[in-house]
Amino acid sequence: MADVLVYSSNYCPYCMRAKQLLKSKGVKFQEINVDGRPAVRQEMTQKSGQTSVPQIWINEQHVGGCDDLFALEFKGKLDPMLSK
Repeated sequence: MADVLVYSSNYCPYCMRAKQLLKSKGVKFQEINVDGRPAVRQEMTQKSGQTSVPQIWINEQHVGGCDDLFALEFKGKLDPMLSK
């Protein structure tokens, strides 16, 4: 099973959607919450080049945010990534 990392916020509906998709596939993921943690958000921004949450990595490959994750799902590319 893939190594999945999600930077997220408790108040972000896109974070909730992305995590729900992963959970629906039985994927266990590491979640790093950025709420009230500017240093953690800055770390995420440096790693991803993005300031918004969620930011998602699968097997150390940055896949982007919620829309990007769903795009992979719709193209049939998410399951192969998660099975590595």
